[in-house]
Amino acid sequence: MSTPQKYMERCLELAQKAAAEGESPVGSILVKNGTIIGEASEMSRQLKDITRHAEMLAILDAIKNNHDVAGSTIYSNVEPCILCSYAIRHYKIAEVVYSRPAGELGGTNPPFDILTAHFNSWAAPPIITNLPAGNIDTLPTGQSPT
Repeated sequence: MSTPQKYMERCLELAQKAAAEGESPVGSILVKNGTIIGEASEMSRQLKDITRHAEMLAILDAIKNNHDVAGSTIYSNVEPCILCSYAIRHYKIAEVVYSRPAGELGGTNPPFDILTAHFNSWAAPPIITNLPAGNIDTLPTGQSPT
C-alpha cells in the first residue's frame, strides 16, 4: 500500500469514528514532511457548530500544536466543501487529496470552485488529487456526507 493510501486509510478510520458518533462520516488529516501534524473527524452535530467539519478541525488541530500548515497536504475521504476550501486556500495548504467528490458544494466545482480558481489576492491554487478508492470503502455503508 502506498503512503497516500495509508493516509487515506487513516481518514477512513476517522470517518468511521464520526459515523459511530452520529456525525457525517468524514475524516481528515494534515501531513507535512511525511508527518501527520493534525487530524480530526466530523463534529458539527456534537458541537452544534456547522463549521466543525473534519478538514477545519484537522487544520485547527495542527495550528493548536504550533505547526505551520503552509505547504502541507490535507487528506480527506470526501472532497472539501466551499467552507473548508476557503480555509485551505487561506492557510496556503499546498495539496488536497480526497477520495469521493462532494458534488455541487465541493471546492473544485463551479460556480464555487475555490480550490481551483485563480485569485489575485491568493497564491496559486493547491494541487488537487482525487485518489481512487480502489478496494477501500470511502464511507461506511448507508452513510453520505452532509
